[in-house]
Amino acid sequence: MNTQVNIAGVTLKNPVMTGSGTFGSGMEYGEFVDLNRLGAVVTKGVANVPWPGNPTPRVAEVYGGMLNAIGLQNPGIDVFMERDIPFLKGYDTRIIVNVCGKTVEDYLEVVEKLGEEPAVAMLEINVSCPNVKEGAIAFGQKADALYNITNQIKKKARQPIIMKLSPNVTDIGEMAKAAEAAGADALSLINTLTGMKIDIHRRCFALANKTGGMSGPAIKPIAVRMVYQAAHAVGIPVIGMGGIATAEDAVEFILAGATAVSVGAMNFVDPYTTVKVIEGIEDYMRAYKVENITDLIGIV
Repeated sequence: MNTQVNIAGVTLKNPVMTGSGTFGSGMEYGEFVDLNRLGAVVTKGVANVPWPGNPTPRVAEVYGGMLNAIGLQNPGIDVFMERDIPFLKGYDTRIIVNVCGKTVEDYLEVVEKLGEEPAVAMLEINVSCPNVKEGAIAFGQKADALYNITNQIKKKARQPIIMKLSPNVTDIGEMAKAAEAAGADALSLINTLTGMKIDIHRRCFALANKTGGMSGPAIKPIAVRMVYQAAHAVGIPVIGMGGIATAEDAVEFILAGATAVSVGAMNFVDPYTTVKVIEGIEDYMRAYKVENITDLIGIV
């Protein structure tokens, strides 16, 4: 039984990775999860300088998931390379670094520094967070802006780049095609959906930022639909995410066209979710006599 998948020339032992921003940089979950079991660890977003993030409160529970407006708080690339990458090098798993920025130049600075670190297998470019904006709109919400930033990053990157797409668009296929045309090696989707919660007793917003990113099981049907559309619009690999809580959820994404999957919000609910999903996929393959997981990709 072969669970290996290949993304842009990088082989993962299995298709299960962590959703950026839900797993720290691996160290935070190391006592719960054997990182050697994972196909890849995708780190929290890293910027060229430390970001303090948004004011609190910045997390709110909602039916079927959660809202967050963390604001991509992170220690900056220098601390990350000194502290987090050496830790991850101690494990037999692929390292994928999520990169964030406020301008194209911010992204390029981080991408160039990470190009000096051969242990980093791929870069996931976060252009789709509501906090990451060009003017008043996220880079990932306009096809021409997405094309431009993807093209510029591709020229500087030494590792394959994964463009993380926003679901807050009219046509996800158009965005997928724009990223592919600009040179993206893979796509990941979906990022969070923009949502809002109001505390009716205090009569105020539950989040200081007013809006936040919705994640969790409630968004899965939307994510599966968008992964299906994106995978059928482009010829590059797609990494699916959005509400994955079980192996059955993960298989659903793979059947829709995802080459790999990321577990996000459920890491907060049950830190063992990633390993349970990996074992569940293996059980599914045994039950249905599937010898190679790649035989399942996009067959629906």
